[in-house]
Amino acid sequence: MQMQEQQLALRHGEELARLGRIAGQVAGIRKMIEEERYCMDILVQLKAVRAALKKVEGNILRRHMNHCVVQALGGGQQEAEQKVAELQKYFQIDS
Repeated sequence: MQMQEQQLALRHGEELARLGRIAGQVAGIRKMIEEERYCMDILVQLKAVRAALKKVEGNILRRHMNHCVVQALGGGQQEAEQKVAELQKYFQIDS
């Protein structure tokens, strides 16, 4: 299992680092709320966290499409259809 974790870290190193920074931002937001800081300052930080999460999501989606989906397309009809169905579900597209 440790080998899988190491491979995952290599493939998703940028995302893991970004998620670590996001976790720090969320902890900071929690502290701001506990300290009853100005609402607009909190909202600005929440917006920054959403943007950072969107970047992580985009990177993972791009990697999935470039690797997993491309492999599935070469693997046969059933595998390709499964990957297309996953993407349709993710994007909430009716088939």
